[in-house]
Amino acid sequence: METQMVETVALAGTTAAVVDLSMWSLFMRADLIVKAVILLLLMASFWSWAIIFDKILRIRKLNARADHFEESFWSGGSLDELYDRIGSRPIDPMASVFVAAMREWRRATSRGVSHEAGRVSLPQRIDRVMQVALGRELDQLERRVGFLASTGSVAPFIGLFGTVWGIMNSFHAIGMSKNTSLAVVAPGIAEALFATALGLVAAIPAVIAYNKVSTDIDRYAKRLEAFSGEFGAILSRQLEERA
Repeated sequence: METQMVETVALAGTTAAVVDLSMWSLFMRADLIVKAVILLLLMASFWSWAIIFDKILRIRKLNARADHFEESFWSGGSLDELYDRIGSRPIDPMASVFVAAMREWRRATSRGVSHEAGRVSLPQRIDRVMQVALGRELDQLERRVGFLASTGSVAPFIGLFGTVWGIMNSFHAIGMSKNTSLAVVAPGIAEALFATALGLVAAIPAVIAYNKVSTDIDRYAKRLEAFSGEFGAILSRQLEERA
């Protein structure tokens, strides 16, 4: 009896040693479909993290530049001097909105537009060019953010597909070997669970980051809209003072 128990324990230890369930072993042992699913999820996760770091750092930098620009704008200095100092190459969206409005203002006043026509059309044109500049800058800022939403919604289903395929391979192995031991079933089940885990690893950070980045962009967009409204009001008052 003791000899039989020893042999059973030794056989179990041998089986455990043979069945390698490490991540690399699972990937190398998987078939072509499961490998493609794993590689796709890894690439999606890598690209998602690249977008996350890029957007978070860029939004933080834009807010810092906006603070610096607003400090110069509200310092009481001349708007013409600020425009000449920024030049034709603004480095942040708020400066781009300012430059677009000042360019339209200078173009209109240099032509000697009549006060009556200016009261009606010039503020509208200035507001329009600011909205165009604002929309163009926000489009640049929102680029590739949609990939995070797509990854968060699609990655779990891609992982689920790998899971189903791995379980199918497990049942096929059972049918071919007519053996239901753990050594036969475990690799396929592990591949299936590995694909599911990678799907979640890719999806969860993408969803969280998408919500954060979208909120930060919306907050920054409201800041730009507030600035454009205030600047439009300033130019309108200057136009009335010239009347």
